[in-house]
Amino acid sequence: MTQPTTLESTPKLNLSKFARHALLEGPTPIQHLPRLSTHLGGVNVFVKRDDLNGLGGGGNKLRKLEFLIGEALAAGADTIITVGARQSNHARLTAAAAARVGLKCELVLTRVVPRFDGDYIDNGNILLDDLFGARVHDLPGSANSLQFAQERASELRGQGRNVYVCPLGGSSPIGCLGYADCAAEIVGQSRAEGLSFDRIVVPNGSGGMHAGLVAGLVALGLNPSLVAGFTVYGNAEQAHAITLDKANQTVRLIDANLSIDHDAISIDEGQRGSGYGIPTDSMRAAVRLMASTEGLLLDPVYGGKAFAGLVESVTSGEHRPGQNVLFVMTGGLPGLFAYRSEF
Repeated sequence: MTQPTTLESTPKLNLSKFARHALLEGPTPIQHLPRLSTHLGGVNVFVKRDDLNGLGGGGNKLRKLEFLIGEALAAGADTIITVGARQSNHARLTAAAAARVGLKCELVLTRVVPRFDGDYIDNGNILLDDLFGARVHDLPGSANSLQFAQERASELRGQGRNVYVCPLGGSSPIGCLGYADCAAEIVGQSRAEGLSFDRIVVPNGSGGMHAGLVAGLVALGLNPSLVAGFTVYGNAEQAHAITLDKANQTVRLIDANLSIDHDAISIDEGQRGSGYGIPTDSMRAAVRLMASTEGLLLDPVYGGKAFAGLVESVTSGEHRPGQNVLFVMTGGLPGLFAYRSEF
């Protein structure tokens, strides 16, 4: 299943009232992974290739940025500021998107991951941030990055600039619309192929992708509990609360009469390890498994840990041979180079 669905079979969400700037080349393909599926005992593993978006090295954050950049341009912004960790994929893609549309970009990056080697500090995403022309504010891990961003925005506004501030991961309700739209894209592609998924597996960091997919499925009248998230940032309780709140805010943007129940959000913290950005043995094994069986690359912070969760759920018998599981590949390839010593 490698081709986009036809327009006739694609379910539609009414998102036309929201400003949007195209950053994707079109629908990303869904691909079956036959060698991996055989290796895992006959569970059919598919991947949604959101890593294939071309701009800025690709990745899932571009779906959110279509709406965030759209909102910024509609407001007449000339500058965008966002926040993240030192190796933030979202920050890198915000810088790339800003370069594409002619916005100045400032990134407020905190050293929340206790890594001090040269690869992590100066390679990977941070190298690309510089190439895209972004100004980086390097803050300690204890800093309040969003407060710093708001204060910096006030300073720039005092100089006559029009500044748009984007939250962690781009996971505002507006940003989450990108993954509500992706839910419709997945449903359309699966219907076109006569295929149904028993589970959709995603990493959960700032919660926006998970929240958006759930909101999109609810808006389409479909079962949101198909989506299973593996948290890589907070614990399960924190991730659940954040994701549920964002999913409700997002679905109400689409239809004010809709809401999402507590049980619609499924979060597993078993792959988080000792914290955000800290490698685990299961992550290393999962990255190597995907690379050695299918030639596909996962990042070590998000996709690697979530895919480790998928592998464990299969080997533990949660999924039976013949079932179809979709894994959303989020990109983040530059992070592999920042974590060179771990491999």
